Amino acid sequence: MKASTFVYPWDINGDPEAPGRIASLGVRQVTLAAAYHSTRALTPRHPRHRIVTAEHAAVLYPTDDRWQGRELRPYPAGDWAPGDAFGEAAAALSGAGLEVHTWVVLAHNSRLGAEHPDTSVVNAYGDRYPWAPCIAQPATRAYLVELAAEAAVRPGASGTELESLGWYGLQHLHAHDKTGGVPLGDAGMYLMALCFCPTCEEGYGAQGLDADELAAAVRAALEPLWQGTVADEGWAGVEKLLGESKAAATRAWRDETARTLQETAVRAVRRAAPDGFQILLHADPVTHHVGANPGVDPEHILAVADGVVVPCAGGPALLTPFAAQGREGAVLAANLGVVSGMGGSPGTLASDAARARELGATEIRLYHAGLASDADLVAVREGLAAL
Repeated sequence: MKASTFVYPWDINGDPEAPGRIASLGVRQVTLAAAYHSTRALTPRHPRHRIVTAEHAAVLYPTDDRWQGRELRPYPAGDWAPGDAFGEAAAALSGAGLEVHTWVVLAHNSRLGAEHPDTSVVNAYGDRYPWAPCIAQPATRAYLVELAAEAAVRPGASGTELESLGWYGLQHLHAHDKTGGVPLGDAGMYLMALCFCPTCEEGYGAQGLDADELAAAVRAALEPLWQGTVADEGWAGVEKLLGESKAAATRAWRDETARTLQETAVRAVRRAAPDGFQILLHADPVTHHVGANPGVDPEHILAVADGVVVPCAGGPALLTPFAAQGREGAVLAANLGVVSGMGGSPGTLASDAARARELGATEIRLYHAGLASDADLVAVREGLAAL
């Protein structure tokens, strides 16, 4: 069962021991960030630093001339990943015998939303989500597709994992996040994710909805939740709050928008990539879900990409709808947390991976070797050896 771990370039560059340490865990592959959102990250073993602050979403390599004259373009990294940070780290990891795949975060960019506010998702109250580009807007879609093609196919990489290739919503750990005071549940989070930018308003119109009436209906549907009512779970909860016909129309617009973006981005990566280049998407099998693992239709996405990386922090159940497709050769990678301080369970890695394999996983991903303590890495090494 092939295992890969996520890492950042700053985990590797400047630490000559890092590639060998990662290889000694028993992984065959690393998923190395090439385009990443803002973050503050621990580097517990690095000889030069302990905290890295990536101030904004950035590409971790020098861009080429495809972006000349374009208003929407990726931002270069600052001193947290200077120059060709990805290329330097990829060469070091390859030198330790590890296969390198790119890790590309797409529709998640607070600086883009701050500098180009019209690109952001706008909720039914008129609040903008600067971290969440609206994937329905033509200019934003063109930017995301071009970024996917460039960031995915870096020299030395034999595959890619595309994160946030779909709708984002309220669920985002923004700086000093204070949004957990009212439990909105799955249904409330969907309603808070509905976008009312001009492009989406036109999209709702094509589905037979008046955008102003829909926004008013969303606000009315959310009002009991602000007062403390607990909504029903899942899609049934959305239908109960908003009404079946309105809910179905919003989902039709959003599902089609996400599907066509995913198809276009994967095609662009395939055109730019050599033969045999693997393309995976971080994905959730429930199409109305939003976030870093956006909802997809399992049958559709496995016909588009080579496979998926599935979040398994709450257990491996989300693998089942993908495995049920019975698609021969598809990669179903179970993403397992191994940083105990972030809720991961490195001590149960072997049993967690075995359970994921029973439910259809063909590979595992370990989040995240650069963030883990020494004790966590010992447990990972032992767990992979047991597999």
